[in-house]
Amino acid sequence: MRRPRPARWIAVASMTLLTSAGMGALAPAQAEAPTTLTAATTSSRNLDVSSIGRYVALGDSYAAGPLVPVQTGQPAGCLRSNQNYPSVLAKSAGQKDFVDVTCSGAKTDDFSAPQPVNPGPNAPQYDALTGSEGLVTLTIGGNDIGFGDIIQKCVSVSSTNLLGAACKDFYGKGGEDELTGRIDGTASKIADALSEIKERSPQARVAVVGYPSILPDTGPGCYPVVPFSAGDTAYLRETEKKLNAMLAGEAKDAGVDFVDTYTPTIGHDACQVPGKKWIEGLVPTSPAAPVHPNAQGERAMAAALGEVVGVPVAPPAGS
Repeated sequence: MRRPRPARWIAVASMTLLTSAGMGALAPAQAEAPTTLTAATTSSRNLDVSSIGRYVALGDSYAAGPLVPVQTGQPAGCLRSNQNYPSVLAKSAGQKDFVDVTCSGAKTDDFSAPQPVNPGPNAPQYDALTGSEGLVTLTIGGNDIGFGDIIQKCVSVSSTNLLGAACKDFYGKGGEDELTGRIDGTASKIADALSEIKERSPQARVAVVGYPSILPDTGPGCYPVVPFSAGDTAYLRETEKKLNAMLAGEAKDAGVDFVDTYTPTIGHDACQVPGKKWIEGLVPTSPAAPVHPNAQGERAMAAALGEVVGVPVAPPAGS
């Protein structure tokens, strides 16, 4: 069987870079103010947490839900879904004071400075914190280590050595793993962000929400559907685990919650068939950005968060 040419996969992988700066071109023409629930219906099985005060959601595309219907909020370039995990949690809780300022492509720097998206910009995410918050959640760090560039590079080189780990070799060519260094270098940024959030919202419960299972937790992967060699699949899987471990460690040091979304999404990675997959591949089979959670994935993240903060959330279908 002829091996797919790397150039073909590079073109596909470039779609993932939409999470950095170019996603605004796909945003809807009309949008609302930063996603805010001012009134929500509480069913008898939902926990009413309105007494905790405001719920503010911060974070990047894994929190925003790019291209997951329905896209809403301003600026439209953030590609924020009303079915992302913060919105699902808020609706499940009957939360009446919910503000979502998550934005695709966000880095920790975008918490304190405007983020240039198109159309945009997105105001500094810290601006949403008024001090009356009862709950603040955040998913951040993936773009700080260069998520989009990593995917593109690994797609471009992995196919050149299917029996090896060309992507791992590329990032380790200096003798030390570059991505491990990036993760270690991001730790202080996470620590600073948590310190700032606690200072601005001293009464809030703060939860760092980790990243879900993108690739199979075991085995060689699913080349060419997800075009990484077995060696690079293992390498990228371990890299994501290192990122989540760093986030969990910083959350523990700051005395805040960490939400493990990796474990409950194992078996629903990008290699699964449509309907079973909660993370889309380079060519999505349901509405979502490439290599990002679809609506089921966002709900799974909401359910994991709900278990930590005490809000019952119905799990995704097929879980």
